[in-house]
Amino acid sequence: MHSFTVQQINDILQGELVGNTTHTITGVEEIRNASPTDLTFIGNKKYAKFWVDSKASVAIINDTIVLEPGSNRAFIKVKNADLAMAMLLEAFQPPAPVFDTAIHPTAVIHETARIGDGVQIGAHCYIGKNVVLGDGVILYHNVSVFDDTTIGAQTIAWSGTVIRERSQIGAQCIFHNNVSIGADGFGYRPADDGRGLVKIPHIGNVVIGNGVEIGANSCVDRAKFNSTIIGDGCKIDNLVQIAHNCIMGRSCIMAGHSGLAGSVTLGDGVIIGGSASIKDHTTIGSGATVGAGSGVLNDVKEGQTVLGYPAADSRNMLKQWVALRRLAK
Repeated sequence: MHSFTVQQINDILQGELVGNTTHTITGVEEIRNASPTDLTFIGNKKYAKFWVDSKASVAIINDTIVLEPGSNRAFIKVKNADLAMAMLLEAFQPPAPVFDTAIHPTAVIHETARIGDGVQIGAHCYIGKNVVLGDGVILYHNVSVFDDTTIGAQTIAWSGTVIRERSQIGAQCIFHNNVSIGADGFGYRPADDGRGLVKIPHIGNVVIGNGVEIGANSCVDRAKFNSTIIGDGCKIDNLVQIAHNCIMGRSCIMAGHSGLAGSVTLGDGVIIGGSASIKDHTTIGSGATVGAGSGVLNDVKEGQTVLGYPAADSRNMLKQWVALRRLAK
């Protein structure tokens, strides 16, 4: 168990210590559920009212919030409590599962595969022909990496992940449980004789940049030709679908249950809310935001925020909702 004094925590965060406490901090907890040995945080003034009744002895707090810590309690004032909390959680993070051997004897590794220094491969993994694993790659048990795939240094793939043939994966990526990279895209056309559907082959691949994180049970399909591309630093939640030939710029965010149909293009820094759906061949400009549950049928301009189904400019859509509510009364 990790434990810190309030001064040690402040040394990590480099904030302004206000007050003091004799309690040793052994955990982090939400403000209403915290115990005296827990640290909490107040990143929004609407949560300040809960401090009086909270049992927490230390809180990370935005320096714009005016509040007194009280007896035997302390605040660490910072510019951004959310970012400071993220930094502190790293200090409390439990160690990752330990490999008894670097490469488990049940792993199947093709003789042509190239394995970098410090690579760890868990039980029942499969590494195909001409695969390249960079230094420090970690594959937890039951990960499959098919032929001609390259994975950059220090990338981690958790159990159940499948990376199909010819994929190109960058460095320092994280793929959570059961991620699918490079499955066939969803492409069919009616047969000439009207009997059934003809499957369209997808002969392209998937290219994923550096520092990409993909949540559990999410899928990135291979391109029909060329590549489906995920840019550096993108963060993708659980249960997300990215279809064939999509292109995502740098540092995009996609929340859970959202999806891109085929050949969607996202600029840099696009934010897609949960359960939002983007129509095929749509372009969303850099810095744009798509609200949760929205259905985007047309291109979205840079920096624009859209809501609703069909999605429209957020200000206009909110005005429509207000007007409809008034009519319904």
